[in-house]
Amino acid sequence: MNRRELLTASLLAYLADRAGAAPEALPNAKPVPRMQVLPLPHDEASLTREGKELTRYHFSPDQRRPYLYPIVGPSGRSLTRMGHPHAPASHSHHNSVWISHNDVNGDVFWADNGPGRIVPQWVVEYTDGDDAAGLVTVNHWVGKEDRVHLIERRGIKAIPLPQDEWLLQVDVHLEVGKSPTTLGKTPFGLLAVRMAKSVGVIDGGGLIRNSEGNVNEQGPNGCFWKRARWVDYSGPIVTRMNEGITLFDHPANPNHPSYFHVREDGWMGASLTFDADRVVEPGKPLRLRYGLYVHRDVPERSTVDRQWDLFARNSLTELPFYRK
Repeated sequence: MNRRELLTASLLAYLADRAGAAPEALPNAKPVPRMQVLPLPHDEASLTREGKELTRYHFSPDQRRPYLYPIVGPSGRSLTRMGHPHAPASHSHHNSVWISHNDVNGDVFWADNGPGRIVPQWVVEYTDGDDAAGLVTVNHWVGKEDRVHLIERRGIKAIPLPQDEWLLQVDVHLEVGKSPTTLGKTPFGLLAVRMAKSVGVIDGGGLIRNSEGNVNEQGPNGCFWKRARWVDYSGPIVTRMNEGITLFDHPANPNHPSYFHVREDGWMGASLTFDADRVVEPGKPLRLRYGLYVHRDVPERSTVDRQWDLFARNSLTELPFYRK
């Protein structure tokens, strides 16, 4: 037996021994959670299913606001992008999936040239499990003269679905100290999604639909500034393959069904204060929940309705402020 054959035989024997000895060597081994959140350098956290990344939460205090990128569809490609494909400078705030608002006590938090910044303070918890993985963070909404307008608890959760689909659940609790905070009347805020270029109606021939039967952006039968339980944006992500994201509004949200701000250039958002101001009073936190159903194909409306029904059944829960 030459040296190569000896090394190969030794390796095979070692692997066979390891495979046979594993159960006995670790009699108290616990199952590895299917869904995990992995803290990463540079204030990032990756949410994974069986080791494959579904999304990554970016929460560096050096940025204008936290955001989620990528949002990986069943094809393995991101269904969202960073920035507008044709106006990257003026729309630099279009950070894949983000939470913000255009008018908080008169301070602009929406655009990158406004005074407002959403500043992460600490991570409360990371959770793994077979049914979901996620994290809870605390953020300060800081405006001019370093005034903290809002204290936010944010819950991010990835929930697996069949056929490599999944649900991203986003919980937001906004509260104030001794003084009320006014979220001004505007269609810009609270949660928005910048779709991948190829999914957009204009650039890729995609399709916008809502729960009420409206299609695409403008006109009496369009989705623009219409109330709905959900809005879906689907389009081509690779050749001969369509995927998309449905933005869910939860029935416990105070303005449900939400107005939706949608554009054929590839973005959609749930508008919390489209028709009127909303005031957050001391001792009365504003609790909100949104969902992103990440799916294959261009699903039938009945299929999306079923997923929304499952999402809507779960009542809002209190997010922790500090780790117990």
